[in-house]
Amino acid sequence: MSDESFEAARVRSNTVQAVIDGPDSPARRKLRVLTGDRPTGPLHVGHYLASIRNRVELQDKGIDSFVIIADYQVITDRDAVGELGTNVFGCVLDYLAAGIDPARTTIFTHSAVPALNQLMLPFLSLVTDGELRRNPTVKDELAATDGRPMSGLLLTYPVHQAADILFCHGNVVPIGKDNLPHVEQTRVIARRFNNRYAGGETVFAEPDALLTESPLLLGLDGTKMSKSKGNTITLAMTADQTAAAVRKARTDSERVITYEPDRRPQVASLLEIAAGFEGRAPGELAAQIGDAGAGGLKKLVTDAVNEGLRDHRSRRAELAADPAYLHIVLRQGNERANAVADATLATVRAVMRMNY
Repeated sequence: MSDESFEAARVRSNTVQAVIDGPDSPARRKLRVLTGDRPTGPLHVGHYLASIRNRVELQDKGIDSFVIIADYQVITDRDAVGELGTNVFGCVLDYLAAGIDPARTTIFTHSAVPALNQLMLPFLSLVTDGELRRNPTVKDELAATDGRPMSGLLLTYPVHQAADILFCHGNVVPIGKDNLPHVEQTRVIARRFNNRYAGGETVFAEPDALLTESPLLLGLDGTKMSKSKGNTITLAMTADQTAAAVRKARTDSERVITYEPDRRPQVASLLEIAAGFEGRAPGELAAQIGDAGAGGLKKLVTDAVNEGLRDHRSRRAELAADPAYLHIVLRQGNERANAVADATLATVRAVMRMNY
């Protein structure tokens, strides 16, 4: 993505953020957020700090929100679904424990909304093979498979994400800079659909990215934080499990703790985790630790995470004791998502003169 394209996206993001932060208004009431997760494993502190808390804030400001548990996308780069049911309901647990209210936010699963997935067909007609292969996420995911042939599902991953956003007429997508190409591709698909099939009329508005400033946190082994690598602090961990996980985290041999992300990325990532929960700057925390070394750093991180997740864990345990309620939440969310998707598909079929 060019610097010019990123700057344009940043300007649009700032405009949306100003509407969100401002007083109640017609523009604010028109906003609809689409966000979500792939249920490939337990959600972790990276999800919590970078996205889940922000979803609660948006919801509490009255922004209509849809949260997708993208179960179909689990198999974009793997042969089996794994513990999919456990992971799906684990997502629901963590959403509710964090404060997401199913009366105000629609929580649903990808596979339960047939009309959403049917939108893939006309959307696929609007993109080229070259555009899909140039998508950074497609290239990164393919590289991570160590030579495995690209599946058709992985190749069309950006179009799946476009369908996720456009089926509910989502117009705000909270993301980090790395995922901006997906929103840009969705904007292209919306624009092309309007021009090709709707004679220039707006069936789908072009969504805006809401760019987050959260740093990319490394895992406890110093590599990218990943559910599949097991190098995370999951939201389901107990306080003792968290302490044990942090003790294994990689740092370096320098005694004095400093915040230098380029030179000391592992130390910096731990400081950023603590800072996310403490609400303080990573450099300020580093100065507080001083020459207490890795031991002092890990104690601070453990205390910050355990205190920051204390209420979350308590609510999570209460919710886990009532699995019937979790099923109700998901069923009702799926029902609402289906109603929205059916209406959108009916519109698409009418516009394409396929409503016979």
